[in-house]
Amino acid sequence: MEDPEIRLKRLQMRSWRRGMKEMDLILGPFADSQLRDLPKGLMAQYEQVMGENDQDLYRWIMAFSRGETAGPPEIAAILEVIARFALERFQGIPAEFTNLPQKNRAD
Repeated sequence: MEDPEIRLKRLQMRSWRRGMKEMDLILGPFADSQLRDLPKGLMAQYEQVMGENDQDLYRWIMAFSRGETAGPPEIAAILEVIARFALERFQGIPAEFTNLPQKNRAD
């Protein structure tokens, strides 16, 4: 069995080096601040997330940010946790500097 500290460092490194900058900026800070305290079940789901395609992950996390359910059911719980973390992290940043879904304004 892998040493817990090595597992944590491996997941943090993989979270920051995804290949798609948007996912680096979502998963990297999440891994740095949240992984150490994740329950075992969510940690196992997070390891599954690391094997998913970045474009799919981004789409699923953005869907959760709009209140929709997306992605495989076996990782839905961790996707929701990641989406909530990302939304809280980007609160207060002007919309034009984020890629968050925008509500249409009636002109």
